Amino acid sequence: MAQQNGTRDVTLETPLHALLTNKRRVSALKNLGVLDVRDALTYYPFRVTDPVPVRALVQAQPGLKEKMACAVRVRSVRVSPMNARAGYRVEVLVDDDEFAATLHVRGSLATLVFFSHRKSYVDWLAGRLRVDGHLVIAGDPTIYMDRLQFTHPELLTVGGGANLRADVSTVAEGLQRVCRPRPVYHANSRISSEHIHDTILYVLRLLAGEDPAAALHADDETAQPHMRTLYAENPQIREHLDAAIPDILPENLIAELNLMHRAQAFSQIHDPDSVGAFTQAITTMRYEEAFVCQSALIRARHDAREHNAYVCSDVQLRDEYIDTLPFALTKGQREVVDEISHDMCQDHPMQRLLQGEVGSGKTVVAVSAMLQAVGSGHQAVLVAPTQVLAEQHYKSISNVFNRAPVLLLTGGMKLAERRKVLGTAASGEPCIVVATHAAFSKSFQAPNLALAVIDEQHRFGVEQRETLRSKSDVDPHLLVMTATPIPRTAAMTWFGDLDISWLTELPGGRKPIQTVVIPEVNAPLMAEMFWHIRHRIDAGERAYIVCPRIDEQTEDAEGGGNGGDSGGTAGSAGDARADFDDGMLLSDEDLGETNPRAPLHSVHEISERLQSLPQFQGVRFCELTGRDDDATKERVMAEFASGQTPVMVATTVIEVGVDVPQASCIVIFDADRYGLSQLHQLRGRVGRGGTHSWAFLVSQAEPNSIAEQRLDVISHSLDGALIAQKDLELRGAGDVLGDTQSGGRSSLKLLRVVKDAAMITDARKRAELLLDADPTLEHHTQLAGAVLDFSRGNEKFLTSN
Repeated sequence: MAQQNGTRDVTLETPLHALLTNKRRVSALKNLGVLDVRDALTYYPFRVTDPVPVRALVQAQPGLKEKMACAVRVRSVRVSPMNARAGYRVEVLVDDDEFAATLHVRGSLATLVFFSHRKSYVDWLAGRLRVDGHLVIAGDPTIYMDRLQFTHPELLTVGGGANLRADVSTVAEGLQRVCRPRPVYHANSRISSEHIHDTILYVLRLLAGEDPAAALHADDETAQPHMRTLYAENPQIREHLDAAIPDILPENLIAELNLMHRAQAFSQIHDPDSVGAFTQAITTMRYEEAFVCQSALIRARHDAREHNAYVCSDVQLRDEYIDTLPFALTKGQREVVDEISHDMCQDHPMQRLLQGEVGSGKTVVAVSAMLQAVGSGHQAVLVAPTQVLAEQHYKSISNVFNRAPVLLLTGGMKLAERRKVLGTAASGEPCIVVATHAAFSKSFQAPNLALAVIDEQHRFGVEQRETLRSKSDVDPHLLVMTATPIPRTAAMTWFGDLDISWLTELPGGRKPIQTVVIPEVNAPLMAEMFWHIRHRIDAGERAYIVCPRIDEQTEDAEGGGNGGDSGGTAGSAGDARADFDDGMLLSDEDLGETNPRAPLHSVHEISERLQSLPQFQGVRFCELTGRDDDATKERVMAEFASGQTPVMVATTVIEVGVDVPQASCIVIFDADRYGLSQLHQLRGRVGRGGTHSWAFLVSQAEPNSIAEQRLDVISHSLDGALIAQKDLELRGAGDVLGDTQSGGRSSLKLLRVVKDAAMITDARKRAELLLDADPTLEHHTQLAGAVLDFSRGNEKFLTSN
C-alpha cells in the first residue's frame, strides 16, 4: 500500500487511488463507498474494543478468545522451515517470572509462534528477539501440546542493548500501548476490519504531513503501534491536522459543549487513547452532523421566503368543490385546507408537508389546493410516483371538475397527445396537470404554475422537488404528501425546511382493519385463513396476496434463502435485484435470527400453490409485478376491480396507488421481512369501501426474535406514527426514511433520529441563533461549505422504503 505521488499535498478530497498502489484494497474500499480521504475518515467504526486486560501467564484463560497482555523474558528462539508448505516458523519460548512476582502469582512458560513465507521478515523478527530480552506481548492465549501458546501476538521490545533499538523503554510504557482500545469496522469478504483501520491511519498520517514512506503501515509487518493517539503525538502533527481538517462547528460552541476539535475527534475515533475519548469523539461528530443538517434546513427555509410566488386568494372554486362532496370534511381536513389556503395567499412560496394515514383524505386536501390555484387564474401540477396512481388521480379529478382543462402527462403517452399537453401547459392557460416523472423533464414548462403537489414525497429526491421550481416564472407554492408514517423527531430532521401538517383522523364510515399474525408453520391456522378469504370472495369482495419475490429463488439470484445480504438488498449476485420489486427486505442479521430459513416466497409459486387448494376451487387468480408493462397493469387492475379475477397475487407494486373499494383481505407472505411502515402502507390497501377488513401477516419469525417483536407492534396498532417510532427504536431510521436500504448515501452517518432527538432539538435552536446573526454564514466559511455539501449530497435523502 505505497503512496504514488510522494510530493503531492493530501487533502480531504484526494482520491484513495492516488494514494494507494494496492488496487485490490482500493477496489474493496470503493465497494464500501470509501472513495477519497473524506470518505475514509467518515467510515466510522461501529464499536471499539475494551482495553486489553493485563494478566500473568498463569492467569490466562485459553479458549475464551479473550485477548490479554503480559510482560515476558525470552528463553530461546528457534527458526525452522515448514515441511508441509513453503515458509518459515518462528518459535519463541518465554517466561514471566519477574512480571508474575509483581502480581503476587507464580511464573509460567508460554510459546510465541509466528509464521511467514517471507525470509526477510523472519530474519528481522529473529534479530529482535535476543535471549534474556524483555518483551510486552498481547494476544489470544490457546493451548497447544499442553503448553500455553500465542500465535502472532502483538509484540514490543523493552529496553535493549547497543545494537537493538527497543520499541519502549519500560514495561509500563509497553503495557499502556498494547492495552489501548481498538476500533472495529464493518467489513466484508474482500477487506478486513484491520486493513480498513490500517488504511485510515495511513491517510491520517499523510494529512499530518508525514512522508509517505514513514506513514506506511498497512503492509509493513515491522510497524508498531504508537504510544498515544496521533493528534497528541507532538505540536507539529496537531498543527498539520488542524489545518488539513478544520473545525466546522464554531469555536464557542465547541468550548461550551465540551466537544473536541474536528481533527482531534477523527484521531480519537480511529486511534483512541481510551473508550472515554472514543465516546467523546463520536459525540462531537454526531453533534456536528445535527448542527450542519439543521443549519442546511433552516437556510433552505429562509431562502424560500426570499422568493416570489403567485398570490392565490380566490377560493370560490375550492369551496364549490367541497360543498359538492358526498361527505363532510373531518375537522383535521378542514384545518389543513385552511392552513394551505393561508399559505397560498402569501407572496412567497408555501413549503408544506402533509403527512396522513392511508385513507385519511389527503387527495381531497390536494384537490382543494389546486382548485384555489386555478380559481385564482393560475396552473397547478400534481406529480405521482407511478402511472397507475397518476391515472387514478386524473380520473377522480376529471369526474369532479370541468371548469378548466385537466391534463394527464406520462412518459408512455403518444407523441401527439404529449405535445398537446405540453403546449397547453406552456401557454400559461389555467389548468390542472396530473403527471408522473415526466413533469421533471426539460420539455415540460408551465410559466403560470402557482402550485406543485408531490404525492408520496418519499419516492422523489430533493433535486426533483427543486426542479419543479424552475418550471414557472416565479416559484410555485409546494405541497408534498406522504402516507409513510414519519415520527415527529424524524420529520424535524428530514423535513425541517417544510411546515408540517398532520392528518390523523380517518373519514367517517371507515372501519378499523383487523391485523392477524399467522405463523406459516401453523397449517390449521393457514387453512382457516384461506377459508375466511374464500367466504369474503363469495360475498363479492376481493383479496390481495403479496409476495416479496417475482420468480422462484435460484442459486444465481440469491444463495442461502435468507432474504437478502447484510446490506438489506434482496439479492447479492448478478442482477438478482431484478427478481424483486422491493430492494429493502430485512436480513437475518437485521432481525437477530440465527437459524437458516426457507427461501422467500414468489408470486408465481404462491399463485400456483393457492389455486391448487380446495378453498380456491373455481376462483380465478391474476398476477401483478413490476415487470408488467403499463397495458398489462391496466388490464389486470381492471379485471381485479370488476371481480373477474377476485384474487390478486402481487409484489409490493400495489403499495401505492391501488384503490379498489371491494378489497377486504390482504395476505402478506414473509411479512417479518418488511419494514413496519411498509406493512402499514400495504395494509391500507383494504377496507377502503367501508366494509370490515383483515390483514394477515404470514411470518417465519423465530420466537422471541426482533422480527416477532416488530410484528407484535403492528398487529396491535393502527397508529402510523407510533408504528414508525417503534420501528426506529427496534431497527433504526432506514425503514421510514429509506436511507440505507435504498442504496442512497446520506451525509448523516452517526445521527440517530430517536435516540438523539434532544441533540437535534438543541442543534436546531443553536443553528437558528447563529443564522439570525449571520444569515449568509459569511463569518463561518467552513460551516457554509459543509451546509452546501450537505444540501448537494442529500439529493436522494428522501427515498422510498
